[in-house]
Amino acid sequence: MIKVLVADDSALMRLMIKDILESDPEIKVIDTARNGKDAVEKARKLKPDVITMDVNMPEMDGLEALKIIKEEKLGRVIMLSSITREGADITLKALESGAFDFIPKPGGSISINLKDLSEEIIEKVKAAAKNGFRELSMAIREKRDFSDIKYSTSTSNSLKAVVIGISTGGPKNIMEVLPYIPPDINAAIFLIQHMPPAFTNQFAKRLNESCKIKVVEAEDKMKVEKGVCYVGKGGYNLLLEGDKNSPVINLTDYPKHRFMPSADVAMNSILQIFGEDTIGVLMTGMGSDGAEAMVKIRKAGGRTIAESEETAVIFGMPRAAIEKGGAEFVLPNYKIAEKIVELAGLRK
Repeated sequence: MIKVLVADDSALMRLMIKDILESDPEIKVIDTARNGKDAVEKARKLKPDVITMDVNMPEMDGLEALKIIKEEKLGRVIMLSSITREGADITLKALESGAFDFIPKPGGSISINLKDLSEEIIEKVKAAAKNGFRELSMAIREKRDFSDIKYSTSTSNSLKAVVIGISTGGPKNIMEVLPYIPPDINAAIFLIQHMPPAFTNQFAKRLNESCKIKVVEAEDKMKVEKGVCYVGKGGYNLLLEGDKNSPVINLTDYPKHRFMPSADVAMNSILQIFGEDTIGVLMTGMGSDGAEAMVKIRKAGGRTIAESEETAVIFGMPRAAIEKGGAEFVLPNYKIAEKIVELAGLRK
């Protein structure tokens, strides 16, 4: 039985979340908390497996409570956040601080539409209870010496396309990859992170502050350039049109997919333009989005990388690619940047 503590300053929300979770026979809500301070005190006493934590609460907010819970290892935290620019920024800080994942409240702080997300809430709570964070040991981290990387020179002047599909655990794990990509890489990079609208713009801005390459949220009709990472816009699929010499981004709400943006949709479209110059990367996440496209990329002569179980928060997406034969290389996140640059090369 998965033991869950629900923290929200709204009594209605606490009741709704409790009802949603307990509709699954494997989950038991052992208590509720009205603010962050209450959540920390009850977590110390009750030792829950998972804590659902509202971001905005009086006395002690969810972000402050999360830091204490992570320091004291009191449980795995899933943040609930309003779909606003401010909510997105706070939620991204929470993910960087160690929250397992987040769930956007579709109707703001008091969201009567939360039941529409019942399946997602239950799925993420179960994933948090089962997986938690796979923390890298200091011994593994000490092996990372990027000063010694010998970046290869591109054997071709043709532009390469690197498309990265990533979901649960992505904001944390991608920081082991993108900041280590040099600005003179002979490729354009497309990051397909499963995120709702309003979140991807803030996500792109935060990545841009940490990376050597330029990181932007993809916009419709935006021209694709080398040394730039385009973050798929929440609520849209990222497609490419034109040819390899002058590709242009096409944002569309078609084809409909459970995830918008979808890694499968983006990878298939990019493969049509770049062919064997496509490099597919599939990292942490639930489900199998991107796995079928990885197979197609490899069959077309492109190169593919799947994150290994060693560092994946959730091994679902990369595992699916590996099992289908779509992964040429299986690497921990801290070795993916080096392999991307080795495959793409640097601009002459």
